[in-house]
This record gives sequence, C-alpha cells and structure tokens, in this order.
Amino acid sequence: MEENLALEYNSQRKSLIIPEYGRHLHKLIDHVLLIEDRDERNKAAQYVISVMGNLNPHLRDVPDFQHKLWDQLFIMSDFKLDVDSPYPIPSREEIYQRPEPLAYPQNFPKYRFYGNNISNMINVAVSWEEGEMKNALIMVIANHMKKCYLSWNKETVEDDVIFEHLFELSDGKINLANSNEELLNSQNLLKVSRKSSNKSQYNQKNSGQKNQYKKRSNSKNKRN
Repeated sequence: MEENLALEYNSQRKSLIIPEYGRHLHKLIDHVLLIEDRDERNKAAQYVISVMGNLNPHLRDVPDFQHKLWDQLFIMSDFKLDVDSPYPIPSREEIYQRPEPLAYPQNFPKYRFYGNNISNMINVAVSWEEGEMKNALIMVIANHMKKCYLSWNKETVEDDVIFEHLFELSDGKINLANSNEELLNSQNLLKVSRKSSNKSQYNQKNSGQKNQYKKRSNSKNKRN
C-alpha cells in the first residue's frame, strides 16, 4: 500500500523573519528556545552564532560583525531568547523604531533653480559694510541668479524679475529696483553656460575614451 505523505508548503508555514538565513536556521533557533537549562541554552546560542557566521564569510572583516549576528539572533527569536549575550540585548522598540524625518534642505522651494548656496551668498553680502566691494558682490550675485534662471527656463528674463527675487530672498535688505544697474546680456550668459556645459561633456567623453583605450591595451598585454 502506498503511504500518504503530507506535503508542507511554504505558504502554510510561518513567515521567516530574516529570509536570507533560511528556514532551517529559524527552526534551529526555535529549538534553542525550548531548551530549559540555561547553560545548555547558552551553548546552543553560541553554536547558532557560529553557523550564522559561516553563512556570511564576506562579513567577517566588517566592524562589529559579531554584534550584528547577536542582534539578528534575538530578532529571529522574536526577542524571546533568554541567553547571556556579550552585547546589550536589543528590544523590539529599539530595532523597529522609525527614524526621525529629515528636514528638507531647500530653504526656498519657490525658486529652486537658484540653488541653496545663493542664500549663503546673499547673507554674506548683507553682512558687509556699505561700499564698492559690497555693491560689486551684489552684482555678481544678481548676474549669477540671472544665469541660473536662464539655464533653468531657457528663455530671456527681464532684470526687474531678478531684482524682485533678490529683494525677496534677502528679506528686503537688497533692493536694486530703483537703481541704474544693469545685468549682463541674456545671450552672453547663455553662451557662457553652454560653453561650460560643452566643456564638461567633452571632458567626460575624453575620459571615457581613455578608459576604453586602457582596457584594450591591458587586454592586448594579457594576450601577449
């Protein structure tokens, strides 16, 4: 007579906490939980740690490797394992604690095309004493803002728009609206921007060709 073998499917088994260690290791940890004698349980836990280390030989040179293994052991035991650990035993709340949300670094998302550094430049200009140096720095900042605006929008822009943005970003401390100052021509700024972009692309292309030449030379040397 043929015996009826009951097949156990993974869909019927409990989910693995850390799947990369496999089901057999999880079952081994479940067996360690059933050991009543504490000394024997400690020995069994040390054995499980050695098995986990053998499964990850590429991590042996990683700092705090053993600490990580012990933390994973407690996680896979669902924090029920009571053994003597050489490291502080983690808690469920500590492991699964959500990180604090990071503040978005953009200070003025309304004008993202200017970048974050423009705010620091404006603050430096505001802190300087009145004089030719300060006026020159303000014009450099305004021309840089105009170049950034054109690079983003690819259209012409009136100087009054840049002056208005500069006034807003400086909290009203820099006002060029009533001045006779004129910014650089839009076409000249676009040419400078395109030249720098083409130069960057040219350098990247040359570096790529050099790398390919080195690879071909190395392959030829190996054949010889």
